[in-house]
Amino acid sequence: MSGRGRRWTTRRFRALLRHSGPTSLIFRRRLALMGGAILVGLAALAFAWVADEASEGFERIATRHRWLPLLITPLGFAGIAWITRRFAPFAGGSGIPQVIAATRLPEQIGARLVDLRTAMLKVLLTIAGLLVGASVGREGPTVQISAAILARVHALLQVPLRASVMVAGGAAGVAAAFNTPLAGISFAIEELAAAYEQRMTLLVITTVIISGMVSLGLAGDYVYFGAVAARLSLPSAMAVALFAGVLGGLSGGLFSRLALAAATSRNRFTDWTRANPIRFAAACGVIVALIGVATGLTWGTSYAPARHLITGGQEPLWFAPAKFASTLATSISGIPGGIFAPSLATGAGFGNLLRWIFPNEQGSAVVLLGMVAYFTGVVRAPLTAVIIISETTGSRGFMLPLLGAALVADGAAQRICKERLYHGLSRAFHDRAKAAGPL
Repeated sequence: MSGRGRRWTTRRFRALLRHSGPTSLIFRRRLALMGGAILVGLAALAFAWVADEASEGFERIATRHRWLPLLITPLGFAGIAWITRRFAPFAGGSGIPQVIAATRLPEQIGARLVDLRTAMLKVLLTIAGLLVGASVGREGPTVQISAAILARVHALLQVPLRASVMVAGGAAGVAAAFNTPLAGISFAIEELAAAYEQRMTLLVITTVIISGMVSLGLAGDYVYFGAVAARLSLPSAMAVALFAGVLGGLSGGLFSRLALAAATSRNRFTDWTRANPIRFAAACGVIVALIGVATGLTWGTSYAPARHLITGGQEPLWFAPAKFASTLATSISGIPGGIFAPSLATGAGFGNLLRWIFPNEQGSAVVLLGMVAYFTGVVRAPLTAVIIISETTGSRGFMLPLLGAALVADGAAQRICKERLYHGLSRAFHDRAKAAGPL
């Protein structure tokens, strides 16, 4: 080879190294994506295990000492609310609104809303909430911690923080929390659509798949609620889906409207709650404790009664309104914690009411239709609702009736609450973070 050819080859190699080598932006971005996705999967699994242990621990205490929650639940709510306001003001509530708000101005306020320290404290406070009987889930907080992990990894590798990074992190969190990769993708499209761009499709899918593979490899191919063989005849499926969609959508829409009113309305009641947040949190804790002591079924995620209903068991008809009230009181109290799992449990209870209306139809199928309808009414993401329920129950052959009920519920919920819950709640975090400025 001539000297000129060797120089040309050397220049080409150096250019290729600058473009795609270990120090290049492309390489660092890919490393941040893959490494962050692995960390997200591990964090979601660890959070799930600790949260389940905390919930079961409280239920053991409540079983042995029935009246003790009347003391520890209100005090726990007040203490968690004080810690949140004092040390992590952006950790309150679900975590999904924070990620949605962060995607709007990722460089200006994203680092504040998906700060790793805040997200880690949110995880600890969510676990504390479960330890005192709060009706919370871990899915929303998993979304925030997942987005924070990806954001921190990108910062460490000096990769610019984009909205797509937080969307991918949030979607991966949903996938790892429920062991439902498809639900993570649909969640990114439906719930985080304000920042969704076509060029980030591969980023979201890749992050979700890697995180899901970590969860699947370590936890196994488990089905969150257990496999359910749901089936209805076509005429029955149409009738139950329509009925469930209307009533479930209206009920879920009512939850969203009340939650948004508590967070965004201005009247004498909300002015008092904002002026006395610790007292209000304690009052919400009293409500949660009274309902929990009276029923014994509404603590934490209520996974056990929900699974019992889904698999054909019986629970009292008042379980749905009791869980509705307990989850609403927890949600508006301002303490950290998600509403995904409690809303699924409320939906199962609502399906139990439908089973009383349709006594001759398969109980599991009716419960699933009520579940998807109510959940859609709350989160207003019908595709995500259908995929989560079909993946968590193994009822993939029942997806068409589920989709019908979800679409009807989405339309019915709009009649009660025009604004989507997470997007409405995200405005407050957006304004507060923007006023506080970047970290």
